[in-house]
Amino acid sequence: MARTGRILPKQKLIISLARTKFVPEPDDTLITRVTASKHNLLGLDRGSAQSFFEGIGEKPYRSDQLLQWIHQFGITDCSDMTNFSKKLRGWLTEEACISPPTIVTDQQAADGTRKWLLQLQDGNCIEMVFIPETDRGTLCVSSQVGCVLNCTFCATAKQGFNRNLTSAEIIGQVWVAYQALGCPDREKRLITNVVMMGMGEPLANFDAVVRSMNIMMDDFAYGISRRRVTLSTAGMVPMIDKLREVCPVSLAVSLHAPNDELRSELVPLNKKYSIAELMAACRRYVLGKNRARITFEYVMLDGINDQPGHAKELAHCLEDVPGKVNLIPFNAFAGSAYRRSPQKRIDHFREILLKAGIMTVTRRPRGDDIDAACGQLAGKIQDRTRRSGKQINKGLTG
Repeated sequence: MARTGRILPKQKLIISLARTKFVPEPDDTLITRVTASKHNLLGLDRGSAQSFFEGIGEKPYRSDQLLQWIHQFGITDCSDMTNFSKKLRGWLTEEACISPPTIVTDQQAADGTRKWLLQLQDGNCIEMVFIPETDRGTLCVSSQVGCVLNCTFCATAKQGFNRNLTSAEIIGQVWVAYQALGCPDREKRLITNVVMMGMGEPLANFDAVVRSMNIMMDDFAYGISRRRVTLSTAGMVPMIDKLREVCPVSLAVSLHAPNDELRSELVPLNKKYSIAELMAACRRYVLGKNRARITFEYVMLDGINDQPGHAKELAHCLEDVPGKVNLIPFNAFAGSAYRRSPQKRIDHFREILLKAGIMTVTRRPRGDDIDAACGQLAGKIQDRTRRSGKQINKGLTG
């Protein structure tokens, strides 16, 4: 029989997977596929989903339908997508999948905070936290297995670094949280805010994090307001500028010290980018944005960074940067050499900043009885031998 050159449906799908412009992520062959032949559709934002469907001869609007099925209706079986043709459902079932992380443990603190340990396909585990309040519900999401940085006051840093999460593994945390909280149909807006403040440095995993945040904010997915999505960074200056250009969500900066000498001890990344460079990036980030403010996070360490002189230095450092300071009482973890500052000292530190005209609040510890508070997330890492330098340099020069 003569060859006609006709491309069969399965071949079309394979070609589509090859042509789709997936943003490169580390170890792509290992972690963007659940099996050797199936792509995880969970991590596709609208743009990449459109490319996917166009590549197999489908209309771009299929991307909106896919987002709705996965993120609004919680569907994981492509055969249940009833507004897709039978053929399309068959192709997707054969060549793709929707595979979120798996819950290993689900803990609830006395104050209502919940922490989940989630297992990934390669056996690594990450942690995710939900903080309920009267007027909001905040989900704290991880971006890496471990962390590429080595901040001395953080439990995650002590775990070492294994790898970046894929976009499917990041947005998969939001998907799992909606299911676990009992609102799979999205009618209950229990999650009003998402903060990229879990395990890892988000800007060291830029592409996957941005794609995930795009899904969070997409009206066909979770529809979370841009100002209610917050990314926290230790100060990867070039990536802050890049974030402003492509996905200007709310920004939080892990500052923790008012001068370079002390900050370089607490946050080693400061040796690469000084406080002056970081403040300049922060000013650029909010330039031209009405009412935009940076949140500066400052962990209170007894006898280390909590003296009146430190408060005055901090006020001077922030005097021309639109923002607010979030004082965080240190949350202890096993092996930590630090102690929490006394409450009176925290209050005095806050008063100095307020008198200097710096908006300042003290964060109330949440979930510390289940190690779910700020700085306590650790997860379970299978391989801690991979070094972080390569990932840091990749992020700094990206």
